[in-house]
Amino acid sequence: MMTPLLRVVLIVGSVGTMAILLQKIRKAKINIEDSIFWILLSLMFVVFALFPVVPDTLAAMLGIYSTANFLFLFMIFILLMRMFSMSMKISALEEKIKGLVQEIALRDAGLGKNETEPAKEDGSPEA
Repeated sequence: MMTPLLRVVLIVGSVGTMAILLQKIRKAKINIEDSIFWILLSLMFVVFALFPVVPDTLAAMLGIYSTANFLFLFMIFILLMRMFSMSMKISALEEKIKGLVQEIALRDAGLGKNETEPAKEDGSPEA
């Protein structure tokens, strides 16, 4: 059973998260994809708080004694999945950066080679 205090905490936390998100969106300091994730998560917790039978039923189906424990477990699971997703994105970005750095290094090496070649007396580079 979800206590009234837990319901209030869920609603206040969700509304606070939404307020911070809206402020970050207005200042363009967060990606749309990231903001959608956090908005949906906040809305889900508002639904859980307004309709406590939903998390109670899910907790009972999973064999979890307390609804609060279910909510914590659910939050941990969602955040772990988000962390895994972000870890994959970071790995892909690191590979792209590595490729770009190598490409820039090769370009710089090619330009440096042409600039340091000794020129013939007539001004044309040696073959």
